[in-house]
Amino acid sequence: MSYLPICLLCLVLVAAFLYVEVRKQYVFAAALKGAASACFVVLGFLSAGLASEPMPARFTVIGLVLGAVADVLLALRYVFPKQKQPVFLAGILVFLLGHIMYLAPIVPRCPVLLASVLVGIGATALLMYWIFGRITAEQIFKLFGIVYMGIVTILNTVAIGTMLAQPTTFSAMFVLGALLFLVSDVVLVLNTFGPRERLEMRIANISLYYLAQLLIALTLQVL
Repeated sequence: MSYLPICLLCLVLVAAFLYVEVRKQYVFAAALKGAASACFVVLGFLSAGLASEPMPARFTVIGLVLGAVADVLLALRYVFPKQKQPVFLAGILVFLLGHIMYLAPIVPRCPVLLASVLVGIGATALLMYWIFGRITAEQIFKLFGIVYMGIVTILNTVAIGTMLAQPTTFSAMFVLGALLFLVSDVVLVLNTFGPRERLEMRIANISLYYLAQLLIALTLQVL
């Protein structure tokens, strides 16, 4: 794999972001988070230059850019607490668009697409039933949550279907990245809307998320 120092820089910035956020220096934290996210965007651009399939790589890079924008929006909800709800929802919407972009390189490779999507819909229903039993949230957040988690879960089931049918380095890396996204998002929801926010869950959420984005960016090198 090429450009691994960018991954290391990203993780260092993530650690700095978490350190500053715990101390409630939210403006500085937002800047550090934006810098960390810029790392996986740069990694995506550089990796796309090594991809054998330019068009899916471009969609993935767009997804990475949207992810970085969403990261900043979610960080800004602490900078502007009076606008916390609309900023949070805007961030989730941008994330949703980014994950849709991530479907571009994986959907054409899935020979069991319909079955994978149906499994994803069923898995989403079970997952949301389990989550809703453990959180308290307004209806608008629940609605956004169902749509967003549905796309992330379907992304996972399509990726798994592709890997099982056509096991390659790309499909294996993509599955791992997608799974990390899903676990990270579940932790985020439970920590944000659960009984109380816990630092260890916040660290897990952020760490898994950035590992997922870096993996997705690196998949372009074997696409």
